[in-house]
Amino acid sequence: MSLVATLICNPVNPALDSTIVDGALAVLPSPGTAQWLFDEVAVDIPFTGSEDIKAIEARLRQARGDLPIDIVVQPAAFRRKKLFLADMDSTMIGQECIDELADFAGLKAHVAAITERAMRGEIEFEPALRERVALLKDMPVGVVDEVLKKRITATPGGRELVMTMRANGAYTCLISGGFTLFTNAVAAMIGFQENRANELKVSGGKLTGEVTEPILGRATKLATLIELTESFDLDDIDTLVTGDGANDLGMIEAAGLGVAYHAKPAVAAAAAARIDHGDLTALLYAQGYRRDEFVTA
Repeated sequence: MSLVATLICNPVNPALDSTIVDGALAVLPSPGTAQWLFDEVAVDIPFTGSEDIKAIEARLRQARGDLPIDIVVQPAAFRRKKLFLADMDSTMIGQECIDELADFAGLKAHVAAITERAMRGEIEFEPALRERVALLKDMPVGVVDEVLKKRITATPGGRELVMTMRANGAYTCLISGGFTLFTNAVAAMIGFQENRANELKVSGGKLTGEVTEPILGRATKLATLIELTESFDLDDIDTLVTGDGANDLGMIEAAGLGVAYHAKPAVAAAAAARIDHGDLTALLYAQGYRRDEFVTA
C-alpha cells in the first residue's frame, strides 16, 4: 500500500531538520524521497508497506523522542478532503464559551469543572449541558456580545485551514455542542459556510436557563457528518473531522481522516490522527498542502 508519513511542527516552534528526517527514513519500510511542505515545519515522507499504521506511528514517535513534532500516517490516495467538520470550543477557538459566560455570574470554576468532565467523557454530555445552562438563568443576553468581543480568540491557523479547503472545493461546517449565539459569529470570523449548534432560550432580553431540545451532542455531530457526506455524494474517505472532546469522538472515528486536536486523552488515543503540538495549519499539511498554497482571504 502507498502510504505517507507527515511530520509537522508548530510554525512558531520549528523543530524539523535533516537529522530528524533521516531518523524517520530509517524506521519506515521502503521510504521514498522526503518532500518539504514548509522548511523546518512540515515534511511528507512517502513509503510503501502493509504493516499496521499505528505500529508505524509508534516507531516514528520513538524516533522523534521528546521533540514537539506531530506525526500523521495515512494512505497517500485521497488526502485532500472535500468535506470538513470541526468542533468549536477548544478547537477552532481557544476557549469554552459556556465557561466564559459563567465567569460573569461568578461561577466559572464550578462550570469549567463540569465542562472538563463532560469533555473527558466522565459524565454524559446532555445532562451536563442542561446543568450548566441552568446556572446562567437571568443573565442578560448582551453578555454574549461582551464575551465574543473580549474573551473569544480564534485558534491560530484556523482561517487558513478553512479558506484553503474552500478554495480547493471543500465544504466546511462548524458543528458545536455550544450555542448558536457564538457559532454564528465564530463561523463568520473564520470563514465556515455553515454552522450548527444548540440554541439558548431567551425571554425579555435574558437567558431563561434552558436550552432548546433535542440537544446537539455526540449523536447529532455524527449524524451531521453522515448527512452532509450523503448530500454532497461523497465517500467517507473524502471527509476530514477535528475536535477535542468526548462528544466529538463519534464523528472523528467515522471520518476519512479524524483528527484529535490538542484533545482529551481518551479522544487522542482513539482518533486516527492526533495533533498535540501544531496549530490548525497542521490539518493542511496532513492533506499534503504546501505552505505556498495556503489561502487566507
